[in-house]
Amino acid sequence: MPLWRVLQAVCLVGLVGVVVRAQNYGDEIEVNYADAYYNEINEGDQAEAPTSNPPPPCSAPEFSKWDKLFTMLENSQMKENMLLQYSDDLMKVELRSLRGEVLQFVAQYGGSCAAAVESAARRAGVQADLQLKQALDRLRETAAEQGEQQEEVLRRILEAGGEQAARLDRLENKMGGRTKSFQTRHATEDGGEKGNKGKLDISEELQSLREQLELYVRATSTRVLPAGCDMALFFPMRSPKTHAEIIPQHSMQTNAFTACLWVKPTQVLNKTVLFSYGTTTNPLELQLVLNGQSILFTVGGEAHLVEAQGAVEEGSWTHLCGSWSSEQGLASLWVHGQKVASSPGVAEGHQLPTGGNIILGQEYSADGLAKRFGFQDIFNAEEAFTGKMTGVNVWDRVLGKDEISQLARADGRRCGNRGNLVAWGVSQIVTKGGVELIF
Repeated sequence: MPLWRVLQAVCLVGLVGVVVRAQNYGDEIEVNYADAYYNEINEGDQAEAPTSNPPPPCSAPEFSKWDKLFTMLENSQMKENMLLQYSDDLMKVELRSLRGEVLQFVAQYGGSCAAAVESAARRAGVQADLQLKQALDRLRETAAEQGEQQEEVLRRILEAGGEQAARLDRLENKMGGRTKSFQTRHATEDGGEKGNKGKLDISEELQSLREQLELYVRATSTRVLPAGCDMALFFPMRSPKTHAEIIPQHSMQTNAFTACLWVKPTQVLNKTVLFSYGTTTNPLELQLVLNGQSILFTVGGEAHLVEAQGAVEEGSWTHLCGSWSSEQGLASLWVHGQKVASSPGVAEGHQLPTGGNIILGQEYSADGLAKRFGFQDIFNAEEAFTGKMTGVNVWDRVLGKDEISQLARADGRRCGNRGNLVAWGVSQIVTKGGVELIF
């Protein structure tokens, strides 16, 4: 039974009881509205004085009107309490019944609902696994197709290069034979003119072949990344915001290290920053910088400098490594796996501090570090790097000659062995100012 119907029944019973009581005692109760004293009983309303004869033992005493009124009120209150108790008991019974029905419903349908939910979750998991497997299969097929296309392009380029080399050999042989013929006939004027004409024709053909070969080499170098690298950072322009930040795998606090990378600059000026590690105390703790075609390597500041001239060409991939040990203070520069420069006494006894930032393509200056959390530019556009960069790895030790030679192999299957401080393809890279990851 709903709760509101119970309350309606209780109110209706109480109202009927009050009406009945009012009708029974209405004739005996007289209310005088003209009296100014509400608590005073008039003499006419008082009960008559008892007679001298005592009442019989079994007769009920006569009650005054006030006694009857109080008795009526007590009876009404008692009935009201009884009705409230009845409604309370009724609500408890209804709640017990409702609780029993809910428990019965849960017992009846709970198992089936749980089984249905578990079955739906299992089906969703199986479907997600199937979709993931299909996506991986498509990705492998796409990668295989791209690999086959690249191999086919390289094969064609190699064939074209072989054909051009054969043509060059034939032209050189022709040129040698015509030179001998010209030497044997140098006395005659007609023979001399024919020899000069043939020599000019051969020179023009050789120049045309050289241009075609340069075109092939340029197309190959723009499409293929070195050492099996499958991605690179592209720095499109010089800007005070163009750079990339690398988050190291571990703390950079070390007494020895090796930093290696592949770089293909679009343009090099007086100072082009490739790799920089700096802290708030010293923003130039570690740097690899291009100065024209020369490479500069610094540790602990610009005072500790190692330089190798003629190491880099615009538009060509170059592998660079810088290694340093605090124990001996020996800093070395490596280009394409060969040591090209070294210097003793570089930051001897120094230790790289932790808490710095690794920046690619730019460097923090003292003013830049102060403005880092402001709204002004913190880099210098004239020092920005433009071009491509890949294979950036850093170790907390000095690599050996064989290890660096393996990293510099242009026909390697991987993008070098990964470093334990910075691992290319594993460490997080944050690109800013238009720098993009290309594949």
